[in-house]
Amino acid sequence: MIAIAERAGFTIAIDGPAGAGKGTLARRLADHYRLNLLDTGLTYRAVAYALLQHALPLDNVSAAETAARQVDLAKLDRAVLSAHAVGEAASKVAVFPTVRRILVEKQRDFAKTPPGAVLDGRDIGTVVCPDADIKLYVTASAEVRAKRRLAEIESIGGTANFAEILADIVRRDERDMGRADSPLKPAADAHLLDTSEMAIEAAFLAARTVIDDVLAKRNKA
Repeated sequence: MIAIAERAGFTIAIDGPAGAGKGTLARRLADHYRLNLLDTGLTYRAVAYALLQHALPLDNVSAAETAARQVDLAKLDRAVLSAHAVGEAASKVAVFPTVRRILVEKQRDFAKTPPGAVLDGRDIGTVVCPDADIKLYVTASAEVRAKRRLAEIESIGGTANFAEILADIVRRDERDMGRADSPLKPAADAHLLDTSEMAIEAAFLAARTVIDDVLAKRNKA
């Protein structure tokens, strides 16, 4: 492994649609390079969860802003926030520009913590950390992502309908890519990684090749 210098601000930005594998890849890379890790999607889920817990409308911008200010990045409970209903709600509150600005500032502060961080989300390379050292855009076809989600649900004993999962993914993609503020799209200088025909280990190795190449060039400079 090529070492990362002990300095603040080394950032690996990973963007892409839901179910493409960016979360798993982010965790593997953070562990491999010994960097801090933040799933920025959990910050939006935390806002949505707060609204749901208090039975507040998801279109209550003021309440969403208050919840966003109270989000503590050190206390994001993935087990609670990973619920499907929370994810659906999160994609709705995420369209509010003011909520995004509040959370983006928290995410940027996190990225500056030494020795650096891996952040995954929808707008890391384009908005949150446009000067990230490494930018990856991880994608896969909607059909492949739906199959993965179905397999995940069935692996824990649940049942689901493939057509409904696919429709849900397509709707979420449309919301994420179509919103006026910080739409999901690859940064101009992002390395594209299509995992449609790729297992996580292959994706991990492909990402490492990109990162190690950048690190090697930097260490020679």
